[in-house]
Amino acid sequence: MIDRAITTDTLRDLAQHHGVCVRPVVHEVADTVTGQLHLVSTPCGATLASKCEPCARRNRVLRMQQCREGWHLQDEPEAPSADDEDDSEDAQETAEPTEAESSDSGDRRVRSTRRRQDAPDLPRVPMDHRTIGQTFTAPSGRTYRPSMFVTFTLPSYGRVRPDGTPVAPARYNYRRAALDALHFPKLIDRVWQNLRRCTGYQVQYFAVIEAQRRLAPHLHTALRGAIPRELLRQVASATYQHVWWPPFDVVRYPQHTLPVWDGADFVDPDTGTPLPTWAQALDSLDQQGDAAAPAHTMRLGKQIDIQGIVADEEDADRRVAYLTKYLGKSLSEPATPDTHLTRRQRAHVDRLLAELRWLPCSPRCWNWLRYGVQPDAATAEALPGSCPGKAHDEQHLGCGGRRVLVSRRWTGKTLTDHRADRADVVRQTLEAAGIDSVELDRLAADTKRADGRPRYEWRLWNAHDAPLPVYRIVLTRSIAERIRWQADYQSAKAQLGLATAAPSTGPPASS
Repeated sequence: MIDRAITTDTLRDLAQHHGVCVRPVVHEVADTVTGQLHLVSTPCGATLASKCEPCARRNRVLRMQQCREGWHLQDEPEAPSADDEDDSEDAQETAEPTEAESSDSGDRRVRSTRRRQDAPDLPRVPMDHRTIGQTFTAPSGRTYRPSMFVTFTLPSYGRVRPDGTPVAPARYNYRRAALDALHFPKLIDRVWQNLRRCTGYQVQYFAVIEAQRRLAPHLHTALRGAIPRELLRQVASATYQHVWWPPFDVVRYPQHTLPVWDGADFVDPDTGTPLPTWAQALDSLDQQGDAAAPAHTMRLGKQIDIQGIVADEEDADRRVAYLTKYLGKSLSEPATPDTHLTRRQRAHVDRLLAELRWLPCSPRCWNWLRYGVQPDAATAEALPGSCPGKAHDEQHLGCGGRRVLVSRRWTGKTLTDHRADRADVVRQTLEAAGIDSVELDRLAADTKRADGRPRYEWRLWNAHDAPLPVYRIVLTRSIAERIRWQADYQSAKAQLGLATAAPSTGPPASS
């Protein structure tokens, strides 16, 4: 039992040491059969170590398993169902290069375009629906199924020092750097499209967006199957992305003369004329036909790192660890632990943030009002410079979407499936050793009474309802439960003679 005299800070440190969430979400669970009330904590699920290190570490381990499992598959994975949204992001597989914008109303505009004359043509080969890579047989008779580890970067925006800061900040192209960061996932989607067309099979990927020292995003990618290096370089050189948005290079409404909400639309403060809606602005762009110009065009940088990986080599495991190494850090945090941004690096971050603050991040971005367009699904609260989109904050530095991009047929599983697999390993290990496993269905919301109605009623705990030190209670209970669970699991492994540690999941209801 944990000493009651222990301080809350020490208790939090102890929780981190044992992998217990330090920001648990507390629920009150009422047993409608016995009338008992239970306090149950569930992990906060944070992915950044600055918020909750144990949850961020658990997320990284789960991603490592996901990456490792799909990288060198021997057999085709099952295709996920249409309902499996989860975390998978896959490029559109269209027949011709297209540019598309969509709005909350569900309308989708597709603009087919001829390739830019300054972009080299790419080969087109017949498409095979396989997702696994080809095998190669060595003279010794050994069979290999190699895959790739590739890093894609963005172009230069100006010379930088070894610490990533510009040599000449006044000449550094912060606007282009910010726009490229905002639309980086769109460019990467086009890379997957082009790769699949040029290789003739459904290339699958596990990719992580990270920030270089200069704060520009780059992409570390595990690709399944071996692709000729020259073809990879050709695709990287030929891939570009147009952003077909209304123009936003001229500020029409500075902060002191912003449009006014009249109850239905934003209107010009002087004339009272409604600003064009998002749909109307796109209509105007469509009417220009071939004379229309994209609001922004982006390409990959010339630097591309390509490495071949073989499944049974230690290098594969090292690359999995490297791919997920910085998932617990925000894009602006220093890569080296226990270090802080220098004054020059701080100024670089602030200058990029100043650019990101006013640029539109999406069709719904409040910053569109500065450029004379009503945001999609506009409401009265819209205020330029205060858009709630994550892309504008320091943690994301323009990359407001997912940090991990996974194709839908990488493993054929969702993260929930991978999490369940890890729990099954633990359960089977304990059962094989004859040790009673943690009751995974404890107080489960789908447990029924004799009359078929739910037995347990879950609701968020309200701190105003009781003066008890609930944080200390649930944290102490979770730590004690985790210590007991770890002891049981280690004992089970010892009995079974398991030298390799199996996944660590912990009691799901209270960790």
